[in-house]
Amino acid sequence: MDTRLLTLNGGDVEYVDTGGDGPAVVFLHGALMDEHLWLPVVERLAPRLRCVVPVLPMGAHRVPRPDGADLSPRALGTLVGDLVRALGLRDVTLVGNDTGGAIAQLLVADDPGVAERLVLVSCDAFGNFPPGLPGRTMALACAVPGGLRMAMASLRISALRRLPMTFGWMTKRPIPAPVFDRWLDAFAADRRVRRDVRALMKQVDRRQLVEAAHRLRAFDGDALVVWAAEDRVMPLDHARRLCGALRNARLELVEDSYTLVPLDRPERLAALIAAFVPSPSGPAADVSAPS
Repeated sequence: MDTRLLTLNGGDVEYVDTGGDGPAVVFLHGALMDEHLWLPVVERLAPRLRCVVPVLPMGAHRVPRPDGADLSPRALGTLVGDLVRALGLRDVTLVGNDTGGAIAQLLVADDPGVAERLVLVSCDAFGNFPPGLPGRTMALACAVPGGLRMAMASLRISALRRLPMTFGWMTKRPIPAPVFDRWLDAFAADRRVRRDVRALMKQVDRRQLVEAAHRLRAFDGDALVVWAAEDRVMPLDHARRLCGALRNARLELVEDSYTLVPLDRPERLAALIAAFVPSPSGPAADVSAPS
């Protein structure tokens, strides 16, 4: 799917937009990823829903943010809210996986009217920010001059991608090589992209999500918490606590998946989202296989 450009806060943001008249679903990815995290799900939902996937400045983006831009997690949430309004999206369902779920929480805590529905998929929550062993490894690499660049370069060796401290605990099955290589290429191509992700990581603080959790009750829309039953990075207890923090939430467990459910079980996640978002008139999406 082709990306488009939208100017927000003095800089361009890439995004995928399938268009159409259906309800809008905005998908948020995690650090060192891009829209390809969500495409296996989007391909199943696009016949019925308008799917929008912004490429957030989190290390695999191809359009750097302007010099001096605020790249805190909270500011990224604001950026998403600005995109929703700039595109004139209505009846919005906000969906976040991995650190994209953290951005979604921060956004609805600050701006509860931005979306009608919220879907949190195996994501950072409470004190797990940055999340688990992979998140702590990334934070440590960012703290050492040249550390993150060296760590990412090492992932050109495919066997290292399956280590628990890298992506081995993120997906149950290997991430397709073209997708992973795309993320590495984007990171390596522009020093400003690397600057952006370092600026983000410097401002990640577990207290941000702890505080945001206390304000999630301001969001009065329906919420769906989807969690990988075998997740090794995002504690299952956090899924239950998120359901308690939100007013109208229910929990669905996904078997045979680790954190990145959109890659491990796209058909199951697409079916859950399709059932959660009210159906417009017209044919239902075929979520069993990509179109």
